[in-house]
Amino acid sequence: MQPVVPSIEELIEKSSSTPEFRAAVAQFIATGRPNERVRFKSHLPAVKILRVLSQLLETEPTLPIRSVDIDGFSGCSNFVGTLIVNDGELTFDFDWDCRWRAEQEGWSDAFGLPDQSRAARVFGYRCFRRFEKRSLSGEK
Repeated sequence: MQPVVPSIEELIEKSSSTPEFRAAVAQFIATGRPNERVRFKSHLPAVKILRVLSQLLETEPTLPIRSVDIDGFSGCSNFVGTLIVNDGELTFDFDWDCRWRAEQEGWSDAFGLPDQSRAARVFGYRCFRRFEKRSLSGEK
């Protein structure tokens, strides 16, 4: 049985994010581009930004999110970086890795390699190996 992964629309509806942030996320979903409240370098893949936003919304549903800054490196099977919420109110270090998730599930492709495509399809944003909140001192 495949897991039920909520959509970002479902996650944002259940969140305490501000109306302005909700509108900015809707704009991001429509365009795939950064805006004044969902900020990231435009070369980063929109699908990976969407995964970070989804994880944040699921992890912190009671946080009144006003804005995010996402900085990271996107590889073939992963997306590693930092998420800053509300101009520094919270910071998360993350590592989304569908290859790792495929290994955890014991899934291999026809070549015997971890079936990262299947893991990404089935688990979506729930392929985070790490999504850690930094302490106030900046330490993990």
